[in-house]
Amino acid sequence: MAAAASPSAAARVLLVDASPYIFRAYFALPASLVDREGRQANGVYGFGSFLLKLIADERPTHLGVAFDRSLTTSFRNEIYPDYKRQRELPPPALEAQLDDCRALAHALGAATFVDDRYEADDLIATLCARLPGERVVVVTSDKDLAQLVDERVGWLDHARGRRYGPRDVRERFGVEASRIPDLLGLAGDPVDNIPGVRGIGPGTALALLGHFASLEDLVARREEIARLGLRGGARIQRLIAEQGEVALLSKTLATVARDAPLTATLADLRLRPPRRAALDALCGRLGFEALHRRILERGSGGAA
Repeated sequence: MAAAASPSAAARVLLVDASPYIFRAYFALPASLVDREGRQANGVYGFGSFLLKLIADERPTHLGVAFDRSLTTSFRNEIYPDYKRQRELPPPALEAQLDDCRALAHALGAATFVDDRYEADDLIATLCARLPGERVVVVTSDKDLAQLVDERVGWLDHARGRRYGPRDVRERFGVEASRIPDLLGLAGDPVDNIPGVRGIGPGTALALLGHFASLEDLVARREEIARLGLRGGARIQRLIAEQGEVALLSKTLATVARDAPLTATLADLRLRPPRRAALDALCGRLGFEALHRRILERGSGGAA
């Protein structure tokens, strides 16, 4: 069996969920920001600027950036075809910039990750699992990754300047980070079109979870619900009896995978100096002279 990665006291590992920041950049910057061919490049420029600011603010020694490939090819779509079905596809002008966003992150010196069947959340969760001895900061504005937070893994919502540890997650969601999938299994998540149990909202879900060790435990012991003293207990018991399998499916959809096909080690995540040939070619094609200079000024990047 392979040895676990050895802890490195000097390592400061950031894992970035790219999509929220690409979308934010695209909608925040004017469409008039174009490349040399007149095509919109605002998403790429804004995303590159975000990465530079993140590096300057956090001074990571290791940086991984995870990207989403598609809204329709995740393994979750295989088990539940309606997963994220209500989401609109990215505007064509943004979709045309996604490959360049990944190329820019790579040229800047970061390690980049993308997969057809696994979402960026799953890639980040897998990387966290592959670095058991390291302290990691997950950078995202998406609540889906909050379930990873523990004494070793923190969450940074960089745009809002918020940092979350285990206590912060518990205060925000009402449960321990590891139980967020249980909560979403019951209450659902309309953002991702995860159904949950119809008729059970977050408040009822939290009340139920306070009496059971897990969602699986709740479903298995559903005959006890009416005796818990909860308001509408008999109705809630009936809903769980009728929709228990949907609740378990919803939990599966809401749970990040930790077994994506990645082989990256801590060494692979080290933030490198800018990859000069790739950077020169990309920024030259896009006409990003100012951003090019700023990236080169970063030098080797991260903390010494």
